[in-house]
Amino acid sequence: MTSRSRHQSKDAAAASAGFSARTARRIDKDPRLPSQKKQPRTWRTRTDPLTDVWPRVLEMLGIPGIMAVTIFEDLQDELGLDALPDSVRRTLERRIAKWRALHGEDKEVFFPQRHDPGRQALSDFTVTDSLGVTIAGEPFPHRLYHFRLACSGWEHARVILGGESFSAVAEGLQDALWKLGGVPREHRTDSLSAAFKNLDRDAERDFTKRYGDLCRHYDMEPTRNNPGIANENGSIEAANGHIKIRLDQRLRRRGSRDFDSLEAYRAFVGGVCDRHNARRAKAVAAERETLKTLPKRRTTDFAMVTAKVTRNSTINVDRILYSVPSRLIGNKIEVRLFDDRLECFLGPDPVMRMTRARTDRARGHSIDYHHLIGTLRRKPQALRYLVYREALFPRAAYARAWTALDEALPPRDACRSMVALLALASTCEAIESTLADRLDAILDAGRLPDLAKLEIEFASKPSSSNEVAIPEPNLEAYDRLLPSACEVRP
Repeated sequence: MTSRSRHQSKDAAAASAGFSARTARRIDKDPRLPSQKKQPRTWRTRTDPLTDVWPRVLEMLGIPGIMAVTIFEDLQDELGLDALPDSVRRTLERRIAKWRALHGEDKEVFFPQRHDPGRQALSDFTVTDSLGVTIAGEPFPHRLYHFRLACSGWEHARVILGGESFSAVAEGLQDALWKLGGVPREHRTDSLSAAFKNLDRDAERDFTKRYGDLCRHYDMEPTRNNPGIANENGSIEAANGHIKIRLDQRLRRRGSRDFDSLEAYRAFVGGVCDRHNARRAKAVAAERETLKTLPKRRTTDFAMVTAKVTRNSTINVDRILYSVPSRLIGNKIEVRLFDDRLECFLGPDPVMRMTRARTDRARGHSIDYHHLIGTLRRKPQALRYLVYREALFPRAAYARAWTALDEALPPRDACRSMVALLALASTCEAIESTLADRLDAILDAGRLPDLAKLEIEFASKPSSSNEVAIPEPNLEAYDRLLPSACEVRP
């Protein structure tokens, strides 16, 4: 056709294009391709197998949410396999899909959103038990608090030991904002239904008020998606899966999923987030310029509980019985309840700090034998039927030692020996660990601990003398400082 436009003859143009003269005449007469000239087939090549059952299909399509395979199976039950064989199933499914596209109900439309810099940040919790992380060899079920900027994708994750609580939200959110160095205009979460689980109406209102106060402190607008509509929180829901994939891949590269301590695992998670943020440095830097300024200080990120120290030298906080120093018996102490720890105050004075315990039972125990060993040495027989006896032992080796002593010795002697072992272990943390290893070796050998030998082996060595020897000064050194001694004689 290009050659023909140059006023070449039909035969010359065909030769230039490599066509035969006959093909050139056909193209010159009608330039359409053969496939474009073909008329669509409007007739059937075989009998429609659904002619008789289609009215019944239309009746069943009026049931909301019914699946094509359900309709097919119900028709087979009604008509039999001979009238509607399995070979017709795909035909029915295609026919139903076409009918729904032409005559069915409208489907939900998802509207893509524009994410302006500095406008929105999102928070969510995600369970990470599938990672198989262990701490010092022990399984570590946990979840992550996940914070993310919608525009640049900057993220922060904090390991959460408990469930969705105000302290977990407040700690994670404030850690993220202060690490980010600015505040977005809006903070979006899901409905936080897990945080409200098992809370009465007053507790729910208190949670809502504290969360509102937290957002007002940072001048953020709190928003939530509709309950059960996860796609409204899509900028964080999808990122939850991505961060777990990145953590899993890093753990595979690391070659081990075991960590020495919770702090080491938290540092690992922080490093994964930092590497991800570094790849978005340019976008994050641009969004940081649009963030609002942080307030002068953080706000409350804990729940406050008042607990009275019982005569058992314990306090009861969130279904857990904690031991405290016996000098606090009878006092009321204020407990700041964080996600991973408790901080106790007597008035304005800090008293102690301890790790927060968790339980899936009606009640649990967190006992530090150092708080009770002084009284227990005076009352060793109280050990036998102590309610929280198993929680009293600091390591598994001490529980093994108690079982062996209780089986081999009279009750009174067994209690005395076990309390003496605990008293020996309480002298210092190093002795507690070393003594536990020694007890395991003794029990593995089939012997009982010999208290006298252990006390000699682990007893602290007293200092040789408290006197300090001061040597007499050398007066000749002072004489050399006299002016007469410094004069230069001829």
